[in-house]
Amino acid sequence: MCGINGFISIKEENQEQLHKYITQMNDMIIHRGPDDDGTFTYSDEGFSVVMGMRRLSIIDLNSGKQPIYSDDKEIVIVFNGEIYNYRELRSELEKQGVTFNTKSDTEVILRLYENHGTKAFNQLDGMYGFSIYDKKKGKVFIARDFFGEKPLYYTQKDGKFIWASELKSVVKLLNTTPGIDKQGLNLFFKLTYIPAPFTIYDGIRKLEPNSFITYDLSSHRFTSVAIEKSNIIEKIDVSFDEAKSNVNQLVQESVSSRSVSDVPIGTFLSGGVDSSIVSLCLARMNDAKINTFSVGFEKKSYDETDKAQAVAKLIGSKHHEFIIGEKELEANVDKILSNFDEPFADSSSLPTYLVANKTAEHVKVALTGDGGDEVFGGYNKYYMGNINKRYTGVVPEMVHGLVKKMNGLLAKPKHDKRGKRYKVDKILNAIDYSDNYYWDIISLGYPSDSLNAYLKSEMIEANPFSHYKNITKINSPKNLTEYRTIDKHMSLEGDMLVKVDRTSMLSSIECRAPFLNKKLWNYTNTLPDGYLMKGWDKKYILKAAFKDDFSKDFLDKPKSGFGVPVGDWLRSGLRQDLEQCIDNDLLKSQHIFNEDAVKKLVNDHLNGKDNTFKVWTFYCFQKWYLNTYVKN
Repeated sequence: MCGINGFISIKEENQEQLHKYITQMNDMIIHRGPDDDGTFTYSDEGFSVVMGMRRLSIIDLNSGKQPIYSDDKEIVIVFNGEIYNYRELRSELEKQGVTFNTKSDTEVILRLYENHGTKAFNQLDGMYGFSIYDKKKGKVFIARDFFGEKPLYYTQKDGKFIWASELKSVVKLLNTTPGIDKQGLNLFFKLTYIPAPFTIYDGIRKLEPNSFITYDLSSHRFTSVAIEKSNIIEKIDVSFDEAKSNVNQLVQESVSSRSVSDVPIGTFLSGGVDSSIVSLCLARMNDAKINTFSVGFEKKSYDETDKAQAVAKLIGSKHHEFIIGEKELEANVDKILSNFDEPFADSSSLPTYLVANKTAEHVKVALTGDGGDEVFGGYNKYYMGNINKRYTGVVPEMVHGLVKKMNGLLAKPKHDKRGKRYKVDKILNAIDYSDNYYWDIISLGYPSDSLNAYLKSEMIEANPFSHYKNITKINSPKNLTEYRTIDKHMSLEGDMLVKVDRTSMLSSIECRAPFLNKKLWNYTNTLPDGYLMKGWDKKYILKAAFKDDFSKDFLDKPKSGFGVPVGDWLRSGLRQDLEQCIDNDLLKSQHIFNEDAVKKLVNDHLNGKDNTFKVWTFYCFQKWYLNTYVKN
């Protein structure tokens, strides 16, 4: 695990200067790989190629140093991530007569590429970002994993093609800071995050998951193509019992493959379905007690440590519990938000960082339950399709308007926990008579057209979701498979995986997600939707597959997730900070917001009207703008 950087110049440059540039980029991401670093520089007439990496040593501690070269030194690779099936791939290559100089998964990618070219990439099961320079072909290849667990940014500016694991390294190499990208801006305020391929910066892009770039060093042009082609999803005829057995086996196989490590390993255990199953599987695969880690909150309404304790007792783990207070969370807000390098408003990133930071004192690798909701249909929002269909079939649109108006007159609770009132509001506001409800449901910041009131008209993007409708070929999603497909491209890549990668890497700890296995994803896509969500029972087949391993009804207990009372903090410990964000001179200088509307939104929240999600999203943008954008 590490971070990578690289750039191609359109001219031959001094080696000393090239080394200086790549060292600067590497220095920006020391937290991703504090154990080691490496660089490669090469100049020829008409171009220079530079690659670098920082390493967090997990596999092959002694001989896994990068970059790694082919025997003739004509091909070189830098790699970030883990290849979980590298032992199987290595064994197959050895049968073909291929010899290895290290025990690392990085060399397996290199040897696989030597033998199969870019077709080798679809054989990889793992999380990764890597770049390969092939001198003979005069090309550079840059790839990102199937789900987008590992980040990869790129741009072509100032006579260079630049790529990196984190945005800060890209911006560091540019002559001037790019302007704000309107598409990225609109996506952030709607979603609270920015999914690939967009970023907040004009001209800088994220490489989309399951893709690789080919850069031609003679023409200085590049193309991006999919590693694994998307196929039409066909449902299979399989009994529930057989499918349940297959799911159990696939999950256990994935946990096993993701537990390969030459350093201590543990699990994040929240007590929810996903992390409990992962922890159970890992515990059964080890003779010694495994380490499990959970976080609790001083504020009892947000604390669910009792569930994690119950699982830890069941599996006999060595359990570590960290209780976090409001002051500790508030003290880390700036550090956490700044490390995302662009606006990011998922408030659960705050406790995620703290549990990763405290876990890093004990282990270097932690398995998580991330991806279980997308793979097995676990989100409340997946109910919304059925709700919308039934509701609009019974309630006329005019009557719905009156219902929303009456609901708006009811007093709202003065707290920000997502309770029943929040969920009712969310459902009513998401009801759509034109089948666009799901795009509103996933808009956690400013749904529907509400953003129009707060951004200046010239900053509004009319169709912010058009790219995702095109690549998924889903304009009006109507079933669970389509909801999950959209989430894979948007919220999984842009929110969940960004949160886990940046917060864990900031603490120099590697997180692995067994549910994010393309074999498992592809299999669940072939199952009838009713196997994943039966009535109101989410993740039905996953819970059924492991039901006998837990106490009665344990897997059916509700789990709230990493709720954080940011709405309360914005009125207390963060109040002064928030008020600075609506400074009149600041707002006017930005040329982004309708000043009066934004100030009213914030002041209403400060005076007791709960606008938590809109105000927190605005606050996170302003923190990025002031702490990162202005300072670059």
